[in-house]
Amino acid sequence: MVSFASRKSRQHAVLSEDFERELTREVLRTELLRVRALIATGGVIILFLTAIYLVAPDIVNRVWRGASGLAEVYGLLTGFILFEAWVHSQIRKNLRLDRDLPVIRRYVGALIETSVPTIILLLEIRNMGASQALGFVVPLVYFIFVILSTLRLDFRLSAFTGFVAAAELFAVALVYDPTSAAGEPQIYFHAVRSTIILICGVLAGSVGAQLRRQFAASIAAATARDRVTNLFGQHVSPQVVERLMAAGTSTAGDLRRVAVMFVDFRGFTAGAQSRTPQEVVDRLDGAFAVLVDILDREGGIVNKFLGDGFLALFGAPLEASDAAHRAVAAGREMLTAMERINAQTSWPLRIGIGIHFGEVVAGNIGSPRRKEYTVIGDTVNFASRLEALNKEFGSQLLISATVREALGDDGKDAVALGEVEVRGYEQKVAVFQLG
Repeated sequence: MVSFASRKSRQHAVLSEDFERELTREVLRTELLRVRALIATGGVIILFLTAIYLVAPDIVNRVWRGASGLAEVYGLLTGFILFEAWVHSQIRKNLRLDRDLPVIRRYVGALIETSVPTIILLLEIRNMGASQALGFVVPLVYFIFVILSTLRLDFRLSAFTGFVAAAELFAVALVYDPTSAAGEPQIYFHAVRSTIILICGVLAGSVGAQLRRQFAASIAAATARDRVTNLFGQHVSPQVVERLMAAGTSTAGDLRRVAVMFVDFRGFTAGAQSRTPQEVVDRLDGAFAVLVDILDREGGIVNKFLGDGFLALFGAPLEASDAAHRAVAAGREMLTAMERINAQTSWPLRIGIGIHFGEVVAGNIGSPRRKEYTVIGDTVNFASRLEALNKEFGSQLLISATVREALGDDGKDAVALGEVEVRGYEQKVAVFQLG
């Protein structure tokens, strides 16, 4: 038990690493969306300017004072798109390597991106004049970068983007347009506008942070669900997984009283020799589907598939005060279900079931990279031996004396087979048969 407990911290570390890795990947995916949106925005602006130049060249002459001024904007936007394409390639590379982007690179990228409208604004001021340029469309472009910064899922980066946009716009306005045409100071007008941009950056950061928390919660739940599935096997039903997660069941080694059930198909190997591999798989899968469904309804889980049989548990990892009753109820229903299935197929299968009730050590076993929840103890060994006795007695469902005792009045139909020799045990043990 000490060895089980000593692994618990390492398991939590692995879970935390998986969570951080997946969260990083999700953040990088949203970064890719943001970069693609910026590239698309740059392309749309180029197309829009080209359309204006072709349709109404006089407007271009008024705003940019000829094609040379427009060419400067084209060059700037082309450089911006190439820069974003490079950023996109770096993010994809880091995604492949399961590696996050350096923090400093994120801030430098935000500074470069948010400065593009400032450079375009300076070009407009040179061509149009400060008052017209500051009242034209370019100051609104800052909002595109602020809004898309939400996809960074980082409050500080969004706030930083809002701050850079507000500070650069305010600085340009103070330098080039300190007063209005009437000679009145414009500082309050520019300050209010820049403050609104800064507030938008903070709000975008808040939204991004909330999205990040929701992503983190979803990833944590998925990681926990995957961990449960990996520990208890792919065959554990989604309902059982949800119950395990809700119960917060410990997977550290501990002592449990459980009902252990072994199920085996009799004569399956001989029947499989005359059939194709696909027929064998289909027949086995069909039978397993019915039997496992019965286990799910009775609160048991398949711990291991053993070729043409399986090991099932009642009372671990989910505790059950009536584990023996549940196991026997499942066994009885399995026999009934197999009779129904056999009546509908040309390949009837006969099952043998052995059930024992007692203490086991339940916990995670395996390497640091791959662990599996399992049970260890004489209870498991005896249940396996008990199932094998079905061959000797020509029976299908055998239970131990401890199971018979736990059943009470529910086991009145149990037939005592007397003291029986069991392979691996020195003393004879009492065995009971259920129909």
